[in-house]
Amino acid sequence: MNETPKYDGGSLQNLIDAASDSVKMTLSNGRGLREFLATIDRLEDSERELIVDQAIKLLEEFYVHLPMKRAMHAVDPLQRLRLLRRHLKDIESEISFHHEMTEIFTSLRDLHTNYILPLYFARMIAFLPFRVARCFEDGEWRYIMAEGMQGFAHATFVPGVRLKYWNGIPIDRAVEIAASYHAGSNSEARRARGVAGLTRRAMNVSPPPDEEWVMVGYEGPDGQPLEFRAEWTITGLPPESESVLPEDGTELAAAFGIDLEGDTFRRINKLLFAQHVIEETQRLDTVRAAARNQAEAQIAAGGASESVAQAQENATSNAVQGLQSTLPDIFSASVKTVEDRNFGYIRINTFSVMDDKPFVNEFLRLVEHADTPQDGLIIDVRGNGGGLIWAGERLLQLLTPMTIEPCRLQFISSESNLRLCERIPAFQKWKNSLERAIETGATYSAAFPITPAERCNDIGQRYYGNIVLITDARCYSTTDIFAAGFRDHGIGSILGTDDNTGAGGANVWTLDLIRRFFNDANMPPPIQALPKDADMRVAIRRTLRVREEAGTELEDLGVKPDHLHKITSNDILKGDEDLIAAAAQIIKDMDVRRRPIAFKPKVTRSENSLDFEIDAGHLEHIDIFIDGRPLTSRKFEGAILNFSLPQDATFQLPSSLVEFEMRGYSGGGLVCCRRMRA
Repeated sequence: MNETPKYDGGSLQNLIDAASDSVKMTLSNGRGLREFLATIDRLEDSERELIVDQAIKLLEEFYVHLPMKRAMHAVDPLQRLRLLRRHLKDIESEISFHHEMTEIFTSLRDLHTNYILPLYFARMIAFLPFRVARCFEDGEWRYIMAEGMQGFAHATFVPGVRLKYWNGIPIDRAVEIAASYHAGSNSEARRARGVAGLTRRAMNVSPPPDEEWVMVGYEGPDGQPLEFRAEWTITGLPPESESVLPEDGTELAAAFGIDLEGDTFRRINKLLFAQHVIEETQRLDTVRAAARNQAEAQIAAGGASESVAQAQENATSNAVQGLQSTLPDIFSASVKTVEDRNFGYIRINTFSVMDDKPFVNEFLRLVEHADTPQDGLIIDVRGNGGGLIWAGERLLQLLTPMTIEPCRLQFISSESNLRLCERIPAFQKWKNSLERAIETGATYSAAFPITPAERCNDIGQRYYGNIVLITDARCYSTTDIFAAGFRDHGIGSILGTDDNTGAGGANVWTLDLIRRFFNDANMPPPIQALPKDADMRVAIRRTLRVREEAGTELEDLGVKPDHLHKITSNDILKGDEDLIAAAAQIIKDMDVRRRPIAFKPKVTRSENSLDFEIDAGHLEHIDIFIDGRPLTSRKFEGAILNFSLPQDATFQLPSSLVEFEMRGYSGGGLVCCRRMRA
């Protein structure tokens, strides 16, 4: 019998009717837990054995954090897997097997290292039609109903009501139980995921809920105890413009650091609470497709003046207004006004992109937009599960005059990793150190960056105001790397809504990706493909921080904030009002120590000279470099510095565009930098 989940606030059909056209089809495919479980495919005994055997090989040969996890969390996943292999015949239930595998991987406290369920689970998600949030009020932590889906209506179960029980369990304890099912590497990360997991399940890395419905006990508007019942809905997700990970065995595919569960939660949140973002993304995808077709036609006719990529970027820029983003599922930007002062605000939802160039260009466009105040910027990366490491590390240069030093990564010492590095040109730099490590018994290879240093510094500084970075315990992987780079290069101040980030310091590969790198008929991969499109992921290279923290592991340690703000109900219900005020105050305090600089030099080129006009701000002197070579240094005597660099025996002005860099100093230190062409 087809069972449609029902809610006290209406039926699933109400949610479908109220949804935007972009998600109606997805929601209309929703079904109850019992109906879903009746349709799943099931693993044969031999298929279960194969999965367990390959898990042992994957962790034994490739898992870079295994020594640390054994020491820090007192776990032995290899022994647990061997015991599971011996007792597989005692596990009759399909769900029980997946729970056993998930629990073993979860015990590692590593969101990069997952058992990915077979496709009939992995392509699905489970949800309740509302969101729960944790806030600090009147000196205590509380849990409230944060928001409902579009079309969800109930007389008393409304945003702001306080939750007291979850399936008869006191809500604090219910969150603790939910947190234990998640692999966050610190207590803050596990709790944050426990709260999210009350109403959402990413069934690629987590089996479906055990209960068909939940009973929520809450306080009504006048304080009376009430209950609300909601049934789980199982459905798929609308397709992304780009997949979470490229599937080919390339250097790009190997450059990701992403929390798969967190990224799935991001997509669930779009489906449930931000359907307008899906709709806008689809609109701009149509604009890009039209621009691509037109550009390709012009190229074929021999009349193109720009590349396909440039044509698409120009078309989408023309299709948005103000601080609307051309990548609405990645960025949102606005101006926040606090006590009559305006601050720029940019939320980065994910680093999961297939090409870092349009990503960096769009961030740069938003930072330099005429509507973005230049004397204070708030960058918010809460809930960002990571993505392309290149994208995160390349953003840092736009925010500081410092030369960016990318993080370093290491393989664990194993014969399989040595074989890998011998075969693939992109990994050759790790090969010699792996040979030495195997011979000497060292645990790890030498450490090298994934992102080339020149790519981290190919644009230079473009924002000159003071900056606050907002983090939470759901920041993970590439976002951890971004936050660590922000701290290690002294870019600004970090404001946390939790006392640590998610502490995920690694580069992650799937089992299938590892197999692709070993694609050689003469030497088969050391691990086999899994049945029913199941997969696994492993943290294969660990991340080490740079500069003053050089050599410090990011995994498990994370990035602690400079300031802590406990989320309030006002934040949850009124668009982070108190949080933004806290960030604004930090910027004001920073302004006392370092006044923001409006650094917009003007350069014109005549036949025989370069002519400069530079607003001094509070700069003391400036150095000029041409094509990386120091050329002149000038002191500021007044508000405006005007000077020329005439062509002479020591300076020959090239016939083509010349690239130069201006470095401004104040208080004895470098405070701003700008690259230009003329």
